[in-house]
Amino acid sequence: MPENQNFNPEDGLQMSKVRAGKVSKYKIDHYVAPLEETPLQAVDSVKETGKPLSMWAEAWRSLRKQPLFIISAIMILAVIVVAAFPQLFTSIDPNGQNACQLEYSNEPGRPGHIMGFNLQGCDVYARVIYGTRASLLVGVFTTLIVVILGGALGALAGFYGGWIDAILARLGDIFFALPLILGAIIVMQLPAFRENRSVWTVIVTLAIFGWPQLARITRGAVIEARDADYVKASRALGLSKFKSLVKHVLPNSLAPIIVVATVNLGVYIVAEATLSFLGVGLPGEVMSWGNDISLAQQQLRSNPMMLMWPALFLSVTVLSFIMLGDAVRDALDPKARKGA
Repeated sequence: MPENQNFNPEDGLQMSKVRAGKVSKYKIDHYVAPLEETPLQAVDSVKETGKPLSMWAEAWRSLRKQPLFIISAIMILAVIVVAAFPQLFTSIDPNGQNACQLEYSNEPGRPGHIMGFNLQGCDVYARVIYGTRASLLVGVFTTLIVVILGGALGALAGFYGGWIDAILARLGDIFFALPLILGAIIVMQLPAFRENRSVWTVIVTLAIFGWPQLARITRGAVIEARDADYVKASRALGLSKFKSLVKHVLPNSLAPIIVVATVNLGVYIVAEATLSFLGVGLPGEVMSWGNDISLAQQQLRSNPMMLMWPALFLSVTVLSFIMLGDAVRDALDPKARKGA
């Protein structure tokens, strides 16, 4: 439009009417499907009569769908069965008479003795199978003691606070000053432990240095849960502090405790093997993976397979517990899931 020509609004209105008339020549049909014929009704429907799932039920439903949990659970179940019933997997009793014969020393595998013989002429496969029990016992019972001791102290410190929290925190710092393996080596060299070396002395030693970590985790979880509304409501209804801690706070603080305990179980199995490898753990007459690895180090160059078999069983067992801990963590803590 030229700049010196004035624009008339009425002309613009007429032009818009003409354009509207042209468009109206084309009729557009719109189709809306009935709600009954669409899947939206089924998607949006909610079962009002169904009970809401608890945190543990939600976690179990999530775990059943995770391949990581299924694989690790099968592996752990297999290890437990081997430890409980070793005679089902080998007909040779390594503790029996004539179980080791020097004429078979360092011989390779053959039918009936698939992993060969060690330097003393003992069947390596039978020793690995029977050694599962001692290694698993150390891991399981150390974890139980750590959970009970560390969980109780951490819960008391986190719930009551004050001087109880201060004393338990300083006590935990003392044990945190020494690493697990180094502290266990020092304690196992004490006369009372050195002269009575057994599975239980190793368990007690590892538990002494293992409880502070779980106590700190429990303390943090309890501090987070103690100020929740349901805890305040229980206190308002007349429930004592201790009963409120046991009935409400602790059950809602178990998620991180279970995850850490599951992972640490594998750590304690490795710690036992390390102590036995260094000669300060289980006595030589007790069959364990750590003792077998210690005996095999003398033949590392000439016969490395003697070290590989117990080390392989140890690695697979520890890996299965770590995998289980990761799966449980993802199920109990949705924020930790990948992609969340």
